[in-house]
Amino acid sequence: MKRNLLPIIGSLLGMGLIIWAININGEIVNFVDISSILITVFGSFCALMISFPYKTLLNIPNVMKNLLITAKDNKYELILLMSNLSRKARMEGLLALEDDMVEIDNDFLTSGLQMVIDGVEPDIIKDIMELRLATLERRHRTGQEVFEKWGELAPAFGMLGTLIGLIVTLTRLDDPSNIGPGMATALITTFYGSLMANLVFIPIASNLSEQTDEEIFVGHLIIDGLLEIQAGSNPRILEEKLTTYLSPEERELFDELRIVSEAEVYE
Repeated sequence: MKRNLLPIIGSLLGMGLIIWAININGEIVNFVDISSILITVFGSFCALMISFPYKTLLNIPNVMKNLLITAKDNKYELILLMSNLSRKARMEGLLALEDDMVEIDNDFLTSGLQMVIDGVEPDIIKDIMELRLATLERRHRTGQEVFEKWGELAPAFGMLGTLIGLIVTLTRLDDPSNIGPGMATALITTFYGSLMANLVFIPIASNLSEQTDEEIFVGHLIIDGLLEIQAGSNPRILEEKLTTYLSPEERELFDELRIVSEAEVYE
């Protein structure tokens, strides 16, 4: 895994732009209100506590860690690896692949490869690995759903805070000087709710969804590759099948990597 600082950079830039825009025509101090923060942030979190089980909310820190890391495996590197494994299996047999397992830093791939070496039936291997993918997806989707729900709740509580502020303001109509500041304070909660939802919660949910989709996609690539290795397919056939998972840009990178790999073999 490698660090992904883009979410932090995007959040800081977005917040910086908003603060800059506020300071152009106003003062940032006018946008600071403790009661609005309590209603919007903590109020929406209380609703979140009702919406999800305790264990799910307890897992939020781990979900946030996934936000800041990306898988180090590239699809084209995985395809080349499985092509080499296929070539070795055809020349030396499946048992010879055990020596390569210690060098593979991908638990999903190594677990499937071990079943291939052990001679497990292809249908069973496929069922087990697809079940693992389904379990992984369900676990990841749960974390995503937490932030999607939080993104729905924050603006709603912002509006609730605005209504509270308007009610308080309307009870003080005997003093017209309080109407302007009161209306401004009432609208701050709506601002907080929209800001938190659109700059924090919804983007986090989208990021997690994209990561999950990519991990599932790569998982299916690995399953297809392992089944081809077990079937004793020609490495070129395996490559042609698996490169359908690649974008045109990734296909070019794969071709370059394959040329370099073949050159090293002939040397």
